Amino acid sequence: MTRSAPTLTLLSLLLLPAGRAAAQDGGAFRPAPGEFAPIEKATPYRGELVFVDHINRRGSLRLHVDGHYHEGKLHHFAMLPYGVIRYRGAPAELGDIPLGTVLYGRFFLPPDPATSAVPEVRGRDVTQPPENHAILLEDGPSLCLREDKAWQLQAVEIDGGSGKLTARLDRGEGGDGPGGEHMLTVDGSTRIWRGRELLGLEDLVADGTWPESGSGALGGQRAQLGLAWHPRYLYQEFHVADLWLNEAAMANAGERQRGRHLRHIKMRWMPARVDAVEHGEFGRATITATLFGGMDASLYADFEAGGRATMAAAADTLRTWWPDHDGMDGDLLSVERPGGEPPFGSSGIRLRFEVDLVLEGFRPGRTVRIRPGSWPKVKPPYEELIKGMESRWPGHEVFRR
Repeated sequence: MTRSAPTLTLLSLLLLPAGRAAAQDGGAFRPAPGEFAPIEKATPYRGELVFVDHINRRGSLRLHVDGHYHEGKLHHFAMLPYGVIRYRGAPAELGDIPLGTVLYGRFFLPPDPATSAVPEVRGRDVTQPPENHAILLEDGPSLCLREDKAWQLQAVEIDGGSGKLTARLDRGEGGDGPGGEHMLTVDGSTRIWRGRELLGLEDLVADGTWPESGSGALGGQRAQLGLAWHPRYLYQEFHVADLWLNEAAMANAGERQRGRHLRHIKMRWMPARVDAVEHGEFGRATITATLFGGMDASLYADFEAGGRATMAAAADTLRTWWPDHDGMDGDLLSVERPGGEPPFGSSGIRLRFEVDLVLEGFRPGRTVRIRPGSWPKVKPPYEELIKGMESRWPGHEVFRR
């Protein structure tokens, strides 16, 4: 299974339904800029990913809001700087997740509407939830793995090259996501994973696992499902995009996603929040920063006291300017790993970092990226840099209704 920092356990305490209507503006929570928001005050929503601007960590969901799903406008959202994304049970980026994937999230009002990457929503229209900054976004398998749950496959009915799968998920009252028994569609587009094999519906028919035609009982086999859009979405029906038939298959998928995550972070550096700056003489400074949470545990282990590191200023989108050139090298004076449960979005790991020249972006509450000396010192893809081909990426006006 994937290895990640223990920052998701707090969510097991949350019982708000993901398909609920939008909170009234007066009851929604607005985080303070530069601080970790309490996830228990976030509003849950579920929907299909229909648009992604992965460079700026924002996108749009077609929400599953009872009674308004077929009428509602898209829910445009941005990730908080410390917002966690999970896909297939492993840390991820928005660009890793295919369009059409059903996602589950926790959302706040924008910390600062004046600088929000998506416009602030005003009014009380249930189809326009005002909470549009996500602290957590995850797919169905990630949610089930976190809650130690799995779908139970009851039966399958095959008709030519497609079929219907009856599956049950004992979510519990008030839990996130669909629960109970569901009729789901499968066809030639469904990716079926068994161990390290990638199969199609015809392969399960050929080896006798599923019937060639008609119905067959599946005896409550445990599996994980990746759900996607269905023409009868108004009635909360889903298509199965991915089906993992056993734990080995799910673990293998998670490990592949974990590898992608490791490469992404090592090439773009670990995001963190500046907590304090102690100024010295002639521009020298000692910076205290907290690493963001939700990353693979092996990445945190690479930060060791006494080593060298580089820090670069970043925007709340986690984009940097030219980190391999304008980042500042320095010494990691200490790496504190206190016990206890840190706020969601925080790793709890605090670094004290000494530089010869402090930059404007190294201020308390600001976002930075840090690399330990063992990671590559490279420039990210040009289009990901701030001011890099900026005109090719839409501004926040693209999200206006």
